[in-house]
Amino acid sequence: MHNLTDNIQQLFTKWNNSPAQHIEKLQQSGSDRIYYRIFSANKTFIATYNLNIQENKTFIAFAHHFKQQGLSVPTIFCTNDDVTIYIQEDVGSNSLLNILEQEGESENVFNLFKKSLQQLAAIQIKGNEGLDYSLCITAQEFGKEAILSDLLYFKYYFLDTLKIPYDKQAMLQDFEALSIYLSYTEHKYFMFRDFQSRNIMVEKNNLSFIDFQGGMKGALQYDVASFLWQAKANLSNEWKEILLNYYIDEADKLLPKKIERTVFINQYNGYVLIRLLQVLGAYGFRGLFERKAHFLTSIPLALQNLKFFLENKKVGITTPEFDRVLKIVVSNEMIERFTPPQATENTPLKITINSFSYKKGIPVDNSENGGGFVFDMRGILNPGRQEAYKYLSGKDKPVQDFLEQHTKMNTFLNSVWDLIDINVENYLERNFESLIINFGCTGGQHRSVYAAEQTARHLRNKYKVKVILNHTNQENWLKS
Repeated sequence: MHNLTDNIQQLFTKWNNSPAQHIEKLQQSGSDRIYYRIFSANKTFIATYNLNIQENKTFIAFAHHFKQQGLSVPTIFCTNDDVTIYIQEDVGSNSLLNILEQEGESENVFNLFKKSLQQLAAIQIKGNEGLDYSLCITAQEFGKEAILSDLLYFKYYFLDTLKIPYDKQAMLQDFEALSIYLSYTEHKYFMFRDFQSRNIMVEKNNLSFIDFQGGMKGALQYDVASFLWQAKANLSNEWKEILLNYYIDEADKLLPKKIERTVFINQYNGYVLIRLLQVLGAYGFRGLFERKAHFLTSIPLALQNLKFFLENKKVGITTPEFDRVLKIVVSNEMIERFTPPQATENTPLKITINSFSYKKGIPVDNSENGGGFVFDMRGILNPGRQEAYKYLSGKDKPVQDFLEQHTKMNTFLNSVWDLIDINVENYLERNFESLIINFGCTGGQHRSVYAAEQTARHLRNKYKVKVILNHTNQENWLKS
């Protein structure tokens, strides 16, 4: 990583004619791309490092094309010779999703959603003009095969995992019919493929779209469906209806031919269904196969989304076997199966989570019944051995980034949560009053602190339970 920082500094200095004052690594997302924020005299920039050169070339070419059309994307300033590093405009770190989570469905957020849809229509339709689709990373067009692939993804990783019985031949015939219906759309332009509020950055009320390297030619409806039905955004139905009609009005201004609304909305509903199923497929893969707790806890909301859609919307095509199975998928029994018990204000259970140093000993349990868990974190690589992290703790972002990206901490904690969740659910059911969970490492400063913090967050989010968090060796943490 030190050499990578040096390479970014060299590239920036060559382009800027003066060196950066400071380069800071940013938290890594779900992709393999690594981001850095570059601080110069009075401005910041973003450096991206990615070994997928084709992906880089596609993003850079698309960004240049959209920028020439006056569209809302970051400016790319320079790249290194092998196109593994590029430096771009810093469009901030505050996404539309962040603002929605902070403000809820406020007037400001509503206006930002309208502005996003207005600019989405522009980048789809204006951005399509002269765009070289041969640069696309996968398929050049989101057609029948891609739609069928998304349906099969849901089938393999969610339906089949749950062992729901169905007529396979009839199901495949329904998939074929739905994919043909949706692929024959009148309006095919640029499609992001992953247009969500977390990929819209907001800086002083200006919007910038990021992560469009997976784009291709496709139906206008797909991106709107992705945006308005994003599970994490959880927009009200009233907002979805108003914003959809607003988008159609904005697209109409740019299209050579007016949109036939009934047909457009029926196909839009079909793409909403595809997106909801794709999300469930992803949650099934990450949660049911890979046992990642975050994805398991997201399944109930995704099922509620799908249930509401099936009860209130029409796709415009009949798929008998598929419709029958979807009713089973969104049944109350299925939703309850994935919904964890929730604590209330009257729930007696309190969970105490301690980080500690083995040099000082395991914390004493003074609760009436005793018991609980003690987890030894010393098998995880210790960031405290490195000078850059020595005087920080597991509460600090650089240490968190190190543990998440360079150790087996995530695997360790997923296994821990599989164990403790069993007891938490049982204790909630039996009205137990106390559970102790201890995380220990050598100094009680980095690994155990991180594990305790993340476990407290996990339990609060999943069960809404009362959590008391103690870092028992905090007074002895090394300080510079």
